[in-house]
Amino acid sequence: MAIDKITTPAIADDAVTNAKVSYNNNQFRNIIINGDMSIAQRGTSASSLTGSGYNTVDRFRLNFSSLGTWTQSQSTDVPTGQGFATSLKMDCTTADASPSASDRLLVQQIIEGQMLQYLKKGTSSAESLTLSFWVKSTKTGTNIVELFDDDNTRQISKSYTINSTNTWEKKTITYPGDTTGAFGNDNNASLYLGFYLGAGSTYTSGTLQTSWGANTNANRAVGQVNHADSTDNEWYITGMQLEAGSVASDFEFLPVDVNLERCQRYFETNMSYGVTPANPVSDADANIYGSAGAFVSSACRLDHFFLTRKRTSPTMTFYNVNNLSGSVDAGRWQIYDGGWSQSTSATTTGAANQNMVNIQINDTFTAGNIYLVAGGLTADAEL
Repeated sequence: MAIDKITTPAIADDAVTNAKVSYNNNQFRNIIINGDMSIAQRGTSASSLTGSGYNTVDRFRLNFSSLGTWTQSQSTDVPTGQGFATSLKMDCTTADASPSASDRLLVQQIIEGQMLQYLKKGTSSAESLTLSFWVKSTKTGTNIVELFDDDNTRQISKSYTINSTNTWEKKTITYPGDTTGAFGNDNNASLYLGFYLGAGSTYTSGTLQTSWGANTNANRAVGQVNHADSTDNEWYITGMQLEAGSVASDFEFLPVDVNLERCQRYFETNMSYGVTPANPVSDADANIYGSAGAFVSSACRLDHFFLTRKRTSPTMTFYNVNNLSGSVDAGRWQIYDGGWSQSTSATTTGAANQNMVNIQINDTFTAGNIYLVAGGLTADAEL
């Protein structure tokens, strides 16, 4: 049969839109790691916080300067029916109702430049970024979320409003693309996403910088309410997603094993999951019992391979194990030689690389013998 013509099917008006949605739903569209707050390798709660650092939920750092005292925890308080099981909670335990000029408190995630190249920042094709998240707070009012480009010292801030006390609310914020200043294509810190919980006049005395520009501290957090002004104050967040484009897509849930491995690129512990690294750690929670060879009479060594290749050579910290010998001094591993005893020290033989660390146990040994050793460790490659 002859074919007279080829008919081109009509394209429905929404076909391009549907194609765009399909594109936006590609895996790993969320720039934020652990945005559902499900991974907490360091433990589920940390109290008496007064300074900067990583404490509980993986990849989330406090940028903190003298604004009250806080407990941070991984909470099971979540928005109903949205698929989330955990949130990050900030609970003010010592109030500061009158912040000094330089006081500030932010919950941040820091992102490597090589993760951001597809945003085309610094070109005429720079992508917009859309941030979506669920938030709940005792305190209502205006809050500020900033993007800070560390490579070029550029910054933009946007506000959101908590309308009702102690109620989960979903917020969506779009930031325009920045045609000035490219992110470095490396594993160093390039983009800081920061949620302000309070700030002094150093950061609030100007005009909020709602377009990308050179950083001016006074314009970063204008209008921010002070969540540190009462010990009744609590602030929760979950479902945090930052993605290219001007429309927020549904939150990208990842399998827990994938999420954990992404977090372990930056931090890893050999202790049981959720055990807060501390001296001493119980022998049941220090999951490294290895054979170490004494190459001289004063030291033995063993290799420890990381579960995940690190962002960079990590900083190693060693922890003692209790229940094996009577002494539990910080950082001194246990040695078995007819009975458990504590080593003089545990150190690295040099800088750890991205894949493994060679651990040296210092004490008195018989050169050439093999010894059973036990201890805890953390490998920290955070930005």
